[in-house]
Amino acid sequence: MREYLKFYIGGQWVDPAESSTLEVVNPATEKVCGTVASGSPADVDRAVAAARDAFSSWSATSREERLTILRNILTEYQNRMGDLAAALTEEMGAPNALANGFQVNLGAGHLTTAIDALENFVFEEQQGDSLIVKEPIGVCGLITPWNWPISLIAVKVFPALATGCTMVLKPSEKSPFTGQIFTEILDAAGVPAGVFNLVQGDGPTVGAALSAHPGVDMISFTGSTRAGIDIATNAAPGVKRVSQELGGKSPNIILDDGDFAENVAKGVATMMMNSGQTCSAPSRMLVPNSRMAEAISAAQEAASQVTVGDPSGDSAIGPVVSEAQFEKIQSLIDKGIGEGATLVAGGLGRPDDLPTGYYVRPTVFADVTNNMTIAREEIFGPVLTILGYDNIDDAIDIANDTEYGLAGFVAGADLEQARAVARRIRAGSVAINDGFDFAAPFGGYKKSGNGREWGGFGFHDYLEIKGMLGYTADAS
Repeated sequence: MREYLKFYIGGQWVDPAESSTLEVVNPATEKVCGTVASGSPADVDRAVAAARDAFSSWSATSREERLTILRNILTEYQNRMGDLAAALTEEMGAPNALANGFQVNLGAGHLTTAIDALENFVFEEQQGDSLIVKEPIGVCGLITPWNWPISLIAVKVFPALATGCTMVLKPSEKSPFTGQIFTEILDAAGVPAGVFNLVQGDGPTVGAALSAHPGVDMISFTGSTRAGIDIATNAAPGVKRVSQELGGKSPNIILDDGDFAENVAKGVATMMMNSGQTCSAPSRMLVPNSRMAEAISAAQEAASQVTVGDPSGDSAIGPVVSEAQFEKIQSLIDKGIGEGATLVAGGLGRPDDLPTGYYVRPTVFADVTNNMTIAREEIFGPVLTILGYDNIDDAIDIANDTEYGLAGFVAGADLEQARAVARRIRAGSVAINDGFDFAAPFGGYKKSGNGREWGGFGFHDYLEIKGMLGYTADAS
């Protein structure tokens, strides 16, 4: 049983203002695996005050001073990767291979990318007689979700540190262990007191207090569109900047070419990773109507290869994060069946050999139309919908017929055609044939949010732009 009953404020582990705790449930066992302190507005006040006190000195540090801190963090992070992975498996059910692989490696990748970006980032540039200066925005409130805990902490904390901001982090109450270990890493790396602060707690209490706080200059949030709207509403009276990465219902257009069956199978595997709990997951697969039968066969075979089981073993996917998430997914699977989609794989209920734990059958629906609930709503589980298209124009129309615009995918052997299709998808990130790049921008169109994260692009939301007119003009 883990027990984390202190917050990190002003460079010290301190008792919370109130004696309130939250239990953390292991989704594989459905049993409590730990307890964390649950913060109050008073704790947010203390953390914001500490961050404001530290801002004047941290914002004045040099590029080299910040690089030294980030490199120290990288060393400490590498020392604790095993601890982070174990916590991920326990708190949100990430299988061993995923926790020790992509989950923790994403955090390391974002850190090394931030270091690379900071080494050459242009904070000042001449424009005529004016000097254009990019300055740290101030105190940042960072609110992160449970599905990729380390990655989504990393893409907020590291750019904030690199640009000279101070911050208060509120991790998800469903995955608080990794946030606590991450804080230990920053403390060991010598991050100056008050620059980084941690307050655990729930969204309606700590998240709301942080987003509405007059001492916070900027909020960065990743989570559901519903919660993002609440945060933006809370932040509005203070006219603070709000950067958000929200929901998605991303299209995956499989082109009509020789790699068709292989690309369908890859699409299924990508969708199922992390038990489908990825906001950018390719949850709407678009295939030519003329090849729907072939797509169904390939998808059925691929889904049958996705092993579900105890995340401490060698399964491909573990449970979903909570009972509430499990029930939501079951409801949407039932809705898909009721609306007439063809159930190709999976379906309702747990796998037969897993009576305990929030395990969901890897599920594939075919013959889906874009007006069905399962094609419109974000399911956030291992559920794939396959839709048919008549031609490329039809595929683009279907792909863009969504209130979301976080990501898109195009798969095909004809690279020129894939590039042309990618240009027409209305989304902030489009992967061509499984393309991946830590330095590329990530963020959404429409109700998928605003602002961009990852690499040097992630620095901009943490910076104000100042024009110093007449900076080089002759005073005479």
